[in-house]
Amino acid sequence: MNMPSQPDRAPVRAVLADDERLMREQLRKRLNEIWPGLEIVAEAKNGQEAVDLTREHQPDIVFLDIRMPGLSGVEAAREIAQLPQDENWLVPEIVFITAYDQYAVEAFEQGVADYVLKPAERERLSITVARIQQKLAQKHENGGGALSQPPGASLQQLLHKLTAQLHPEGRRPYLQWIQATVGQTIQMIPVEDILFFISDEKYTRVQTESLEALIRKPIKELVDELDPAQFWQIHRSTLINVKAIAGVGRDFRGRQLVSVKGLNEKLEVSRSYTHLFKGM
Repeated sequence: MNMPSQPDRAPVRAVLADDERLMREQLRKRLNEIWPGLEIVAEAKNGQEAVDLTREHQPDIVFLDIRMPGLSGVEAAREIAQLPQDENWLVPEIVFITAYDQYAVEAFEQGVADYVLKPAERERLSITVARIQQKLAQKHENGGGALSQPPGASLQQLLHKLTAQLHPEGRRPYLQWIQATVGQTIQMIPVEDILFFISDEKYTRVQTESLEALIRKPIKELVDELDPAQFWQIHRSTLINVKAIAGVGRDFRGRQLVSVKGLNEKLEVSRSYTHLFKGM
């Protein structure tokens, strides 16, 4: 299955991450056979390298082994989803590599992300390649500039599900309380009362209807500790309680803004997450 010739389009670029050198070589060989136009720009031996190389090369696709030393593929995917984006690059398509059938959960089949079973068999890899090519072609035809549109909240839910499968005995329950600084005091704030979290370089602001507090925990940690069905990420620095969304509009520059119930404040939705509000 070859990618059709498209001279006016930049080549699709990918990063491969697997701690086993032979598996990287085998996947690279198979991809070259099935998708000769794909450019492998870098290879990583662990999850942290995968994050760093994705930041450096800004690929369209990242192939991540689920089990790697240090950061797992699931943890690396979560960090990749938090990388800064701009009009020329969005979070890449994620393809998980696994030796275990039980990780090929229903969410993969729903198109949130894709998977390849070890060893990379031609037939299954061809299906993955076809799906990715279709996603990238649709994005290009829609005039989106960047080639990839991340699945946002749906990807977060898939990552939570995979984390629970990887660590069935050690999965911590979602946060129920936040310990935060309010003025000169420390308060315990029920998570269900929080309207949104928004971070700057040092602190994360915790906002309820009646108070504003500060914590030192960054958004990328909160994403993993909060129920993804309750809190949606709408920006790399912002999480909002779904129940606190009053509506979504646009400003004069065309940016999507979320109105918050009980407050006059509006929160910006980054391009990576505008699809969450397509029906609004």
